[in-house]
Amino acid sequence: MINIDTVYQKVLLLANKEQRGYITPQEFNLFADHAQKEIFEQYFYDLNQFNRIPGNQTKYADIVNNIKEKISRFERYDRQATILNQYSDINLNDDFPDLYRITMVRVSYKSKPKYVYIGQENPSSMVIAEHTPLSELTSLLNSKLTAPSRLRPIYTQYAAFPLNKRIKIYPKPSFTETYSTGPRAGQLKDRVVVSYIASPRKPNWTYQVVNQKPFFNDNNETRNFELHESEEQELVYRILGLAGITLQRPDLLQTAAGLQGATLNQEKQ
Repeated sequence: MINIDTVYQKVLLLANKEQRGYITPQEFNLFADHAQKEIFEQYFYDLNQFNRIPGNQTKYADIVNNIKEKISRFERYDRQATILNQYSDINLNDDFPDLYRITMVRVSYKSKPKYVYIGQENPSSMVIAEHTPLSELTSLLNSKLTAPSRLRPIYTQYAAFPLNKRIKIYPKPSFTETYSTGPRAGQLKDRVVVSYIASPRKPNWTYQVVNQKPFFNDNNETRNFELHESEEQELVYRILGLAGITLQRPDLLQTAAGLQGATLNQEKQ
């Protein structure tokens, strides 16, 4: 967690020591959100690049571990999903509004199947569902060798509408059969849980105006940066660069680029 007021004050100091309101709170919050998203998405690009380097990767191990550590704070494990209908639809937008990327889907079948074949018995515990691209789904379902079973389920992801992300599970878990007695009475027998990486929440620098100047006001609407603490300098430089571009201040852009370059050189040494 990185304190948002600390970043804001550093950005103002580097932008213009004499004009504290030059970058307004509204502008800062927009730049801050954009910068945090850029850094967050860069994690996955860097991780992919380092993992693809051939040969001895010993010297890259620390870098990969550092990136994974930074991503780990956004990992969510085994969050309950809602089975919507007989088609086994799960609305990701409703269940996981902060979802960035699915890492694992697990299914527990406790309902009685209509037909029982060898190899399709109920698993004794939750099993991992393998992701299958939508383009390959039909061929998998129509093949006896690759057809999913309760011991080897699959899921596919699709968009019902442009912004409506959904997944389907095969074999389809029941959305009606519930436990009739016991501590789970009324609960669905079949369960689907999703592990995923969450998107960082939008940062928000809150303030009150005193003598026509904004001053930090830490309240319930304040939201700090959710990135790893080591990203504080990178946030400052990126926000400064965005301010230089948007406000047409090439001097700010040059300052940000120079500071970023110095930081990169230190990291390489």
